[in-house]
Amino acid sequence: MFKTILVPLDSAQLSERVMQAVQSLQLSPATQVILGHVIPTYDQGLEQPADLPSTTEPPVDLYRHIEDQLQGYRTSLACASQIEIVTGDPAEEIIRLAHIHHADLIVIGSRGLTGVTRILEGSVSNQVVSEAPCSVMVVR
Repeated sequence: MFKTILVPLDSAQLSERVMQAVQSLQLSPATQVILGHVIPTYDQGLEQPADLPSTTEPPVDLYRHIEDQLQGYRTSLACASQIEIVTGDPAEEIIRLAHIHHADLIVIGSRGLTGVTRILEGSVSNQVVSEAPCSVMVVR
């Protein structure tokens, strides 16, 4: 049913649950899974002048660590897959990747934020659900 599935992954514990949900979909060999990770740019600190472009790049070790994690998940899939590691606003980048890859489904985890934390940090999964060009499965 789903030809292309985008799976943005974050924390290890949540990623395990998301991958279990993906595997429960009984993927066909024709399915393409895009395993993604967004490195947020807003963690660079408030001292950055707002009118200057950011020159701070995430450390190479961070990319390698994320790539190793995604490669581990990739080996557990019984279908074609690829990895996308991008930098930016998590919700915006997930939606952008969904457009680029013409995703039929996004499987995303929800951290279950509530109250003030949800207001301050925002809900990536809620924004993706409301703006995605395809169906979204939210895993708690």
